[in-house]
Amino acid sequence: MRLGRIPWINCYPVYAALDQDVVACPATMVSGTASELNGLLAAGELDVSVVSAVEYARDAGAYHLLPDLAISCDGPVHSVLLLSRRPPEELGDATILVSASSRTSVLLLELLCRHRWKITPHTVPVRAEAVDLSMLATMPHDAILVIGDAALLLAAEKHYPYQVDLGSAWKDWTNLPFVFAVWAARREAPVAAVQEVHAALLESRAWGLAHLDQLATVAATKTGVDELTCHAYLRDLDYALSYRHLAGLTDFFRRLAHDGIVPDGSLSFITAA
Repeated sequence: MRLGRIPWINCYPVYAALDQDVVACPATMVSGTASELNGLLAAGELDVSVVSAVEYARDAGAYHLLPDLAISCDGPVHSVLLLSRRPPEELGDATILVSASSRTSVLLLELLCRHRWKITPHTVPVRAEAVDLSMLATMPHDAILVIGDAALLLAAEKHYPYQVDLGSAWKDWTNLPFVFAVWAARREAPVAAVQEVHAALLESRAWGLAHLDQLATVAATKTGVDELTCHAYLRDLDYALSYRHLAGLTDFFRRLAHDGIVPDGSLSFITAA
């Protein structure tokens, strides 16, 4: 079995116990950005992976959605931020740089712009999460959508007077959690093997959530973000996929389908081990 993982600190609570051999991993680990893992799972180069919610929605018929496992928030997410020189309602003629590595975050921003803030800015894809953030100063823009570890770093520099947390913006709009990423398995992958991987991920998550202090220390060392901020970030993220999370995910898909961005499709599950 081949298991995809994102090396950002938001995945530490799910993968740390596997990385440290606290929990046995019945699969070969493959690291990549969200967009890279989306492509690898779609191409059949991975059997199970964390993928963007939109990748699942794009071709739900090809995947089983693993139960009770996601990267979500019920309020602020801290690492998906619109950093702006103006309030979002005043960005109608603006240039917004958007991360090319999270299709889900970009589409969430598009929904908020179109239906919440009633604006139609010009968006320009960049790979801001993997680049020297000082490079952004050389690119003309009014705002930037930045995600992952880079969002924590750039927010701390306070170069932008307006910081809009997209998790909070979604909650204010819908009163629902937002699911950024899910774990999915290829439908042709052996069910028993997928169940073993799923069970290991759930066990690893339980260990990770019980050791957030330790993970925050590691995250601070890796990113340069202070330990208290890392701890608050990991504490506020939600790694479950309850009925309420599914309601938020379904509402997001419904809004995308209404705008013709993704096809209508029902959620499907593989039985938990």
